Amino acid sequence: MSSYDISPISPFGLALRATEVGISVTDIPIGTLRPFVQQHHLVLLRGFETFSEPDELSAYCARWGELSVWPFGTVLELVEKERPEDHIFDSSYMPMHWDGMYREQIPEFQVFQCVHAPGAGNGGETTFSHTTAVLENTDPAVVERWSKVTGTYHRAMEFYDSVTVAPVVDAHPVHGAPVIRYNEPTAADDAGFVNHPDLSFSGLPDKEIAAFHRDLRAALYDPAHLHAHSWETGDLVITDNYTLLHGRNGFTSGAPRHLRRVQVLGNPPLDNPGLVR
Repeated sequence: MSSYDISPISPFGLALRATEVGISVTDIPIGTLRPFVQQHHLVLLRGFETFSEPDELSAYCARWGELSVWPFGTVLELVEKERPEDHIFDSSYMPMHWDGMYREQIPEFQVFQCVHAPGAGNGGETTFSHTTAVLENTDPAVVERWSKVTGTYHRAMEFYDSVTVAPVVDAHPVHGAPVIRYNEPTAADDAGFVNHPDLSFSGLPDKEIAAFHRDLRAALYDPAHLHAHSWETGDLVITDNYTLLHGRNGFTSGAPRHLRRVQVLGNPPLDNPGLVR
């Protein structure tokens, strides 16, 4: 414990900051970090030695559990592309969503490594919303209305072409607490957004759907529930994908923002209950 300090992050999460030079994230037992993430939902490791190569990051994450394997492997390189075919690789904002919603299994943890920060004033914060807190702090009558809504989501991109159907208010797969599963819609006329997903929502009268989106979005982005993480080179952030939704603030095109992301499955792995195809 003498090699790092622990402090809370507002409005949720823990920050572990190295107090000695040369301390590696691998020096902190996974058995120490796992309950921190499960309880606080987001853990930042800052000032530690991390990983120079993606294979090193993957090997570290495998100590957490079984990894999600994609066509590209286990490590997604999040870097802006010159001519992106999807908003993942663009500099635009990314709407709130949960990882694995379009895949056969939903990861429990996300591990992000900041290889290079975008730089001060360039944006690119990763946004996280604590959905259990959203539901706890919202009028029960409003939550009851949200609970009637089901989202149908279709997304086609390089790595999949999938449809999933999920209730907006669902139960945490481990302890059963209410959580929100939601892919925030984007404006259809936003010409700068690359590859819009096809989303529809049912369960309320059509005239109430716009208000549903407005109220839910306001709650997700309320400062009491939202952490927008400003990246510093070398940061390692581990998050609870079962509880949080996440997105991204837009950033200056050409800024040197480079993240790596690995997904860790639960034990046992969680099969996606809403995947249609």
